[in-house]
Amino acid sequence: MARAEDFLGEVLSSFDLLAPVVGAVRFGQGHINDTFVVHTQPEDRCCRRFILQRMSPAAFKRPDQLMENIIGVTDYLGREIGRHGGDRSREALEVIRPRSGAPYYTDSQGGAWRVYPFVEGTVCYQSAETPELFAASGRAFGRFQRLLQGYPAATLHETIPRFHDTEDRLSKLKAAVAEDKLGRVKECREEIDFMLSREADCSVALQALREGKLPLRVTHNDTKLNNVLMDEKTGEGVCIIDLDTVMPGLAINDFGDSIRFGANHCAEDERDLSKVSLDVDLFRVYTQAFLEGAEGSLTAQEVAYLPWGAKLMTLECGMRFLTDHLVGDEYFHISREGQNLDRCRTQCKLVKDMEDRWAELEAIVAQYGAHT
Repeated sequence: MARAEDFLGEVLSSFDLLAPVVGAVRFGQGHINDTFVVHTQPEDRCCRRFILQRMSPAAFKRPDQLMENIIGVTDYLGREIGRHGGDRSREALEVIRPRSGAPYYTDSQGGAWRVYPFVEGTVCYQSAETPELFAASGRAFGRFQRLLQGYPAATLHETIPRFHDTEDRLSKLKAAVAEDKLGRVKECREEIDFMLSREADCSVALQALREGKLPLRVTHNDTKLNNVLMDEKTGEGVCIIDLDTVMPGLAINDFGDSIRFGANHCAEDERDLSKVSLDVDLFRVYTQAFLEGAEGSLTAQEVAYLPWGAKLMTLECGMRFLTDHLVGDEYFHISREGQNLDRCRTQCKLVKDMEDRWAELEAIVAQYGAHT
């Protein structure tokens, strides 16, 4: 695919940004889409900025469905934020359509581009440097659930089919083990047995969904701290970004992915497993904040299943790393041999730590859930 920079002139001329464009440079630390910050210069005021992105054709095969999801959700969020007296221009992304009125612009080689206003006065953190920051992200993602509780989740497209289908992830792992195309099974028998011994766990949330115990909701599906824009002055979450993976799903999975990512202090590929553990204090901080943000919008069953969200998202991620290691590191980028196996091992250690402290996790959820 041609460099995104080669299309900037063509693409920017297709959007009416209400002022001359004076610059566009690469922006952020994302590895999926090509992202630029665009500077415009209105005559009567200071520079106004926008985010311009070329959506990855490798990750997202149907940009029409992707943008239909995003426009539907952001429009709904904007109305709800306005109804509650909030600032729609800062608290929800807004899709700026090209001059054609289409949901996105298609360049001369088929690339799909979109534009959002830049949310000024915010900062994006790559890791939770303090418990307060982690809590702020929890309130923001809880609020995301509350604001979207009335959105018809089943109308959303699955932009990545079966993304959090843990049963399917286990099936893919079994297939990779059976094929063993690179002869790697012998070096990771312990990790394979760990996953297979938890086969019943892989159906817990999905079975609860099938039985109607857990409702289908609008879920973000990538609830890392760096997908929350924080107010520079207050440190509170302002706006949820990176909505490419917004799909129908389970609220407990959004909660769980945040815990997997943020409630520990180790690198994802840490080789010294003695350094890997669940920080229960951070679990407590995030649980309290997430439920505060949700403000009673979750059902009692959803609250009770929150520890399962943490365990299953961690288990699923470990299975994905292990499967990728067995098939030759085709999905997750590696910088050294065996990195995906090391990533799998950290997830296994976190799962085991959660299991060992399960009663404590349930007690924390019960404590804060009682006040929602």
